[in-house]
Amino acid sequence: MGENRIHAPELPDTLQWLNTDGPLKLADQKGKVILLDFWTYCCINCMHILPDLTYLEQKYEDSLVVIGVHSPKFPQEKIGDNVQKAINRHHIRHPVAHDPGFTLWKQYGIRAWPSIIFIDPEGYVVGVLRGEGNRQQLDTMIEQHLNEADSKGVRRRSQMKVSIKHEPEKTLLFPGKILATPEVLFVSDSGHNRILELSHDGRVLHSYGSMAPGFLDGPGVGAAFNNPQGMALIGNNLYVADTDNHAIRQIDLTTQDVLTVAGTGQQGHATRIHFDDRLQAPLNSPWDLAYENGKLYIAMAGAHQIWVMDLTSRPIDIYAGSRREDIFDGEASTAAFAQPSGIVAGTYLEPSLFIADAETSAIRSIRLRNNQVKTLVGKGLFEFGDVDDRGDKVRLQHPLDVCFDQDKQALWISDTFNSKIKLLTLDFNDVSTLNVPHELNEPGGISLQGDTLWIANTNAHEILCFDVNTGECQALDVRETRTEGLL
Repeated sequence: MGENRIHAPELPDTLQWLNTDGPLKLADQKGKVILLDFWTYCCINCMHILPDLTYLEQKYEDSLVVIGVHSPKFPQEKIGDNVQKAINRHHIRHPVAHDPGFTLWKQYGIRAWPSIIFIDPEGYVVGVLRGEGNRQQLDTMIEQHLNEADSKGVRRRSQMKVSIKHEPEKTLLFPGKILATPEVLFVSDSGHNRILELSHDGRVLHSYGSMAPGFLDGPGVGAAFNNPQGMALIGNNLYVADTDNHAIRQIDLTTQDVLTVAGTGQQGHATRIHFDDRLQAPLNSPWDLAYENGKLYIAMAGAHQIWVMDLTSRPIDIYAGSRREDIFDGEASTAAFAQPSGIVAGTYLEPSLFIADAETSAIRSIRLRNNQVKTLVGKGLFEFGDVDDRGDKVRLQHPLDVCFDQDKQALWISDTFNSKIKLLTLDFNDVSTLNVPHELNEPGGISLQGDTLWIANTNAHEILCFDVNTGECQALDVRETRTEGLL
């Protein structure tokens, strides 16, 4: 049996190391369990296993080594500085080996993201675990192999040192989405786990969320969010897609109270399409919201679906998407999406939803009258680029948001991984790039109010104000006082 064991291939010298002072060698980690986490930062499933890895790292802090092996899907992800931004955005606290050449992927025979290679304390590969939801199995295996190492006298204890490259100190940290009204701006200050209400000149009027990640209802800064993203304003209530809490939250703008209206606070996997109790519904990384005719539509990125919540009753339902990660048009229930991350309602010929389908680099639509899904631009999971053209000749790169322009009968697109803003005219599905005289860095959110396009320039930690008529653009001076958000 021992002769059949496979010794883990050593890490090559070609890797770019992040979150650590220098290259690591597997040989230097003998006596510990090693997990090689093969991931790419666009992937929602890769995001889902990060809390599991954090839990295990804390439980076995002196005997477990987690090494992220970043194997990029998109061209934007091949750039080391962008990977560093993703590391900070997701609060990763273990060493990461950036491997744009897929050297380790090929050496270990990896076939999909995410995959975890389990290496025992003697340096042998035990196996590979694919996909998400493996926390319990990993926990059991780690404990078993560490106990065996104890019995053989080969277990070694020491904490892995990491070297964090911090983001600059600014009022905003990785702002994800923005919602503009004639009076104010609502910003999901995602890296700070809070929602900000700003004046148009950047003054913080109110703050919701304690800034520490958590799942807690309450007034103003007494509440807690975890990586909040998209928002929808309905009357005097602001609804928030609380992504990493897998919940929908409601902020009463009069009382400033935060209330959970859907979700359990834990990632769920739906086994049916209808849920009578919204607070028990198994939400899965809700990323954006849109309101139309009494209903709140949810871009459920983690389930590759669109859900709908009737605000006049208790139920919540799956509206579109078969859960298969793909691009497939037709009837809503059988159509396929891939990590839908932006959604907006608008009337072009008839009331519709428009969706930024991130992983297929596509823009999709759903006609609300007959529930028909149609692809406006985009081709598939591995069809991406930066091409302005018409229809299926257009190429985007992981777009995260879309907003509707009633006057132009068009869509503004946050073409996130191309770091560009684009305009899609709905008459002919023509796409053109907006000339923004300001450097964009993975903008994740956009909102149109009048002639002003507001842009959440996510990796630059700023909000941009762009005049679509004059072409003028400036960064908002976001500033706050100590009392914001308090009752």
